Formats: sequence, C-alpha cells, structure tokens
Amino acid sequence: MNIDIPTEFETERLTLRAPRIGDGSVVNKAIRESINELKLWLPFAQTTPTIEETELNLREASARFFNRESMRYLIFRKECNEFIGVTSFEGVSWDIPKTQIGYWINTKYNGNGYMKEAVEALTNLGLNKIQFNRIEIRCESTNIKSRAIPEKLGFELEGILKNEDLSADGSKLTDTCIYAKVQTE
Repeated sequence: MNIDIPTEFETERLTLRAPRIGDGSVVNKAIRESINELKLWLPFAQTTPTIEETELNLREASARFFNRESMRYLIFRKECNEFIGVTSFEGVSWDIPKTQIGYWINTKYNGNGYMKEAVEALTNLGLNKIQFNRIEIRCESTNIKSRAIPEKLGFELEGILKNEDLSADGSKLTDTCIYAKVQTE
C-alpha cells in the first residue's frame, strides 16, 4: 500500500513516532515497570520479555509499518523525551478501509490524559489523513481504564460480544466491547 503515512507527528504534549533500531531498551523498561497491570489485559505481557525480545518485536513492527499492515507508534513526552507507551493501528483492511486502535501505557503515567491525547491524535490521523472509513477500539468489558479512552473520545459503543475472547492469561472467557468511529458523508 503506497499511502503517505507519517512516521512521526506531535500533539500538544507528546511525540508519536514509529519504532527505530535501539528502542528495545526503553520500551522493555516500561514493560518491566508496568508488568503487573499489563499482564491483566495483554497476552504479550504474561511473561516479562528480555530487551532482545522487545527489540526484535519492535523491528517486526517497523517492517509491518513499512508494509502498511499495521502502524505502531511509540509515545514520548515532548518536554523530556521520556517514553510513556504505545498506540497503533492494527488489523488494517485496505479494502474497506478500516482499522483498530490498540494502546498501552507505562503505569506510572496513568491519570495524566496522555493516552487519551495520543489516541485522539491517532484517530484524527486515521480519519482525516489516511481516510479510514471505520476505526474500532476493542477492549475487555471489565477493563474500565481502557474503556474510558473511546468513551471520552466520542466513539460509539456498538455492542458487547459475550464470551468472545479469552482473558490475557487464557484462563477464562471474557466479553469484548466494540467501540467505533466511522466517516460521515
């Protein structure tokens, strides 16, 4: 897909940019600092990755960005260049075109509105520049912090799918909330 998608852009307080070689150590540090909260919701966080595993994951994400299969952005605070989290376009379907937004934040930055700001910027990029017709955010029904993001950003809760997924640790069935924003004609 030959669409001009920025590898870096800014919001009022944040810089969002595609992964680069060498980012593994700062991302891994954030995962380690937040592992207890992340493991509740994210399958990748069931075990703490090594720096090398995180670096490899980011290089694979960079390749998927280049191929326009998914676009992951690392989030940094502009004032001090501290890494605080990740947001991304996942499950891209260019035929429609549509995507899903995913995100996670280093626990120590919770409650500052950073993720809302980052997801809002990504949503605007997706709808206004990339021209996705549909952007979804899917999250577990009991993940109140994650659900707050699409609710604050005006995404419509289109439904809750019962027993639709497994919990992050694979131990039980969970319900999935589907929020969406669509292009209006």
